[in-house]
Amino acid sequence: MAKSTGEQNTVTPSANALAEAASAAAKGKGLPPVHLWNPPFCGDLDMRIARDGTWFYEGTPIGRAPLVRLFSTILKLEDGKYYLVTPVEKVGITVEDAPFVAVDFRVQGQGQDQRLTFVTNVGDEAEAGAAHPLRVVRDPETGEPSPYVMIRAGLEALIDRKSFYRLVDLGAHAPHEGQQWFGLWSGGMFFPVIPSHELPA
Repeated sequence: MAKSTGEQNTVTPSANALAEAASAAAKGKGLPPVHLWNPPFCGDLDMRIARDGTWFYEGTPIGRAPLVRLFSTILKLEDGKYYLVTPVEKVGITVEDAPFVAVDFRVQGQGQDQRLTFVTNVGDEAEAGAAHPLRVVRDPETGEPSPYVMIRAGLEALIDRKSFYRLVDLGAHAPHEGQQWFGLWSGGMFFPVIPSHELPA
C-alpha cells in the first residue's frame, strides 16, 4: 500500500520499527518535537484510527495502551493528511474523524470565568481557550452535533457523547456575530454551539 516517492525500492517501515524510533527520539521527556522533523515520505502504513478512538494495525485493534500512547505522540497533520513521523521516516495513516477522543473534562470557575480542561483517550490534557478552541459541526441533514477541541498542532479530539451532555448543562447564552447563541465559556472565550432560537422549546 506504499505510495511512490520517486525513488525505487522504498520500503514502508513496520509499526514496531516506528515505535522503537519514536521511543528513542522521545527519550522519556514528554512529547517528541515532531514540528522540527521533516523526514522523507516512506509510503502509507496500514494503520487506522476509528471514530471512537480505537487504533487498528493491519485490521487488528492495538490493545496495548502504552503503544497507542507512543504512536499518538508522533502524529503530525500536514495538508489535511495524517502521518506518523520520526526523525528519519514519515508514513501516512488513515484517520476516520479526529485522531483523539475527549473522554472527560474538569470544570473550574463559573460563567465567563469558567475553565474547561479536557482529557483524551491517550492521556493528553488541554484547557479550552484561545490556544485550544472548541468547535461544533452539525450534520446538515440531521442537525446532529459533532463537538471538537483542539489538542495540539492541528490535532483535534472528538468530544464523546457523555461529555458533551455534561457540557450542555454548563452552557450559556451570549451574543455572537450579531445574534444570540447558546455556547460555552472557557479561558475567557465564548465558543458558540447553536443559535439560541434553534434550541428546542
